This record gives sequence, C-alpha cells and structure tokens, in this order.
Amino acid sequence: MEQEADSAYKLLLSCPHGFSSSQVSVVFDGSYDRVPHPDTNLENSISEIWDSRVQNNKSLFNGQKFRYGGHIMRGEGGSSVESHVCLHLGLTDYRTFVGTNLNPLWEKFLVPSEDDVIQCQHTASPLGNGAVVETSDKKILLLQRSNNVGEFPGHFVFPGGHPEPQDAGITSHPCGSTDSEFINHKVSQEMFDSITREVVEEIGVPSESLCNPLFIGISRRRLNVRPAAFFFIKCSLQSNEIQQLYSTAQDGYESTQLFAVSMIELENMASKMPGCHQGGFALYKLMVEAMNNIP
Repeated sequence: MEQEADSAYKLLLSCPHGFSSSQVSVVFDGSYDRVPHPDTNLENSISEIWDSRVQNNKSLFNGQKFRYGGHIMRGEGGSSVESHVCLHLGLTDYRTFVGTNLNPLWEKFLVPSEDDVIQCQHTASPLGNGAVVETSDKKILLLQRSNNVGEFPGHFVFPGGHPEPQDAGITSHPCGSTDSEFINHKVSQEMFDSITREVVEEIGVPSESLCNPLFIGISRRRLNVRPAAFFFIKCSLQSNEIQQLYSTAQDGYESTQLFAVSMIELENMASKMPGCHQGGFALYKLMVEAMNNIP
C-alpha cells in the first residue's frame, strides 16, 4: 500500500470490500495520546502559535478530537465477514493540531521512522473523516470548499469532518474502574454515526436516504501528516434532487458548490483535492476494482 514518495498522500489502511460497523472496533486509550516532543522550544511553540491565532480570531474554539494511533487488521481486508479492523485512538485537541500538524515547523515534530505511528508520535494527528457518496444515478458527490475556511480554501473535497469525542460522551480518558468495553463501543459507533451526520449537515440530504456507511480505509496526506478515515455511502436520491436539497444544508456555509460527477470527471478534479482526500479517492478506486473482481 506504499505510494510513490512524490504522492500527495499515503494509504495507511485499505479495506476494499468495505467494512460494516460490526467489523470495526476501537481501543480508546491514553497510550495512543501524543508524546510531547523532547525539544522544549518546539513544544512551547504549540501554545505560542495558538495564542497568536486566538488574538487574531476570538471565535477560535479548542475542541477535543480523537487522535489516530494505529490499527490492527485481521483477515487482510478481504470480503470475508471474518475480516476485522481495530482502530487505536487517543485524545487530542484543535489547539495541539494547530501547534503541531499546522505548525510552520511541522516536519521537526516527525521522528525518522518507517513506522507511521512512531513517525507521527509527537503530532496531534486528529482523525478526520470523509464520505464517498454515490447517488442513485451513479454520480459521486463533491463539494468545493469556501474561501473562508482555514484549510484548503477553494479545493474540492468529499463531505466530511471529524468524529467528535463530545458526541460520544467523552471529555477525558476513563479511570480504571470505568467500563472500557462500553466506552470503546461508543467511540466505534461514533466513527459511523459522525460520517452520516456530516453528510446530512453538509449536503442537506435526509438521513433515511443514506445506506449504512462502509469503512474503506484511512489515508494520510503527506503535507502536515493529517489522517482521515473514509467511508462509502449509497444515497437513494438522484443527483438533481440532491442539488435542490443542498441549498438548505445546515453547514452549507463551509462550501460554495456541490458537484455530482462521474468517475472520469472525478479523476480530472482530483489534483485540486487535499492530499488526504486524494487518498480517499484512491481508496474508493480500490473498492470499485475489488467489486469488479467479484465473480
């Protein structure tokens, strides 16, 4: 799954047959939190950058996020229901993301290692998400980001955002006496609930028009080493119906236009996507290829 060094993304995990929620579990634990960098000056730059950002934008909010800390795959992502992936997630926040992954010196936070988890142990690496939504007339939905957003203004993206600790009822790591199995299940469920929520809020389609999401993998853009989990979701509506609903989308301010495109059109637009979303497209193509190979 290694990509060429000049690629805009790296695929950390591919599940080309698509995993249902029963095939994805989570271990949420403090051992997957960020490791502070030994360079005190570099570590101090996190708060300096955040304080500077807040001075310029009083509306900035330091929300908590889940941190990607690796995974374990059983069954190599095959079509068998026995295949399963366990995601390792810690806790981080937006402030640390701005101060590590988005730091002008972000590469100094990286550890020289072929192991992705070790390489990124000093970065916040909040796990984003994205959905490849297929309409009933076989189009894929893409958004063009607003020029007012902080990252990649004007770029094409799949609908998405982040799974939210708050929506899973999590504000910190549980103490030893708490039922970790129950919490792990809630976090795992939030992985799937959040992507449906993001599609509903950003596209404007009703949730009942969406099939259950299938997890297709995790991509990481090389710029800022930002990871994102991707899902495939079928929508029962046609693209012209969705265009009408988009005008009333709750989070429509984050984007300026909705495109419903063919695979060939998407291929031509991919170069104007952030690296992690280019990786999401690559994961989708691997899924299409696997489906075409099923006898």
